Amino acid sequence: MLYELTNLALKLYTVPKALSTLEDYTTGVAARGRLLGCWEIEHGIIVGRVILLREFQDAVQLTEEREQILASSNPFGIGEYLESFTVESYAQFPFLPPVRTGRCGNVYEIRTYRLKVGGLLPTMSGWEAALPERTKLFPLTTAMYGLDGAPRITHIWPFPSLDERLTIRRNSYERGIWPPKNGPENITHATSTIALPTAFSPLH
Repeated sequence: MLYELTNLALKLYTVPKALSTLEDYTTGVAARGRLLGCWEIEHGIIVGRVILLREFQDAVQLTEEREQILASSNPFGIGEYLESFTVESYAQFPFLPPVRTGRCGNVYEIRTYRLKVGGLLPTMSGWEAALPERTKLFPLTTAMYGLDGAPRITHIWPFPSLDERLTIRRNSYERGIWPPKNGPENITHATSTIALPTAFSPLH
C-alpha cells in the first residue's frame, strides 16, 4: 500500500461548503484510492485548512490520481474554494499493521520530522523497538516515510482529548518509553498539527 497526505488551504469561511463536495470526491463511486482520514485544523495560520489521508493499492493508482489532480482546473472538486494545496507520497513503516479506521480519538496529532541524511533506517529501527510499550498507553494510527521531497517521516496519533495527550506524552517520557532511540538524534526540523476529524472521516 501507498499513502497520500494532502494539505488543503481554503478561502476563509468556505470549509463547510467545501467539505460536502470533498466527501463526494473522496468517497463517491468515482473516487480513486480509499479515504482513511479527513481532519480540519483549528490552530495555526488563520485560514481554512483540511488534511486528507488516502490509501492507494499501488504506484499506478496513486500516479493516476496525482496526474488528474495536478492537471485539473477543479482539483478535489473544490477548486472555487481552494487557495493552495500540497500532496505528498508515503510508505508505511514496514513493521506496522495496515491502518485501521473507526473510532480512535476526538483529537489527532499529525507530526512531521525532517531527517538528517541517512537518518531513516536508524529512526525506523528505534521506532520498531519502542512502539510496543508506547502503544500500550494509546494506539498509533500510522507512521510513514516520505517517498518524495525532503527525507522525512510523518506519524499520526489519536487522543481522547488535548489534556489526555499531555498526560500520555508526559507519562511516556518520565517512564523512558519515548522518544525512541535514534529518534531526536536524526531530526533536523519538526512540525506538529492538532486536527479534528470531520463528520465523514473514517478515522474519527
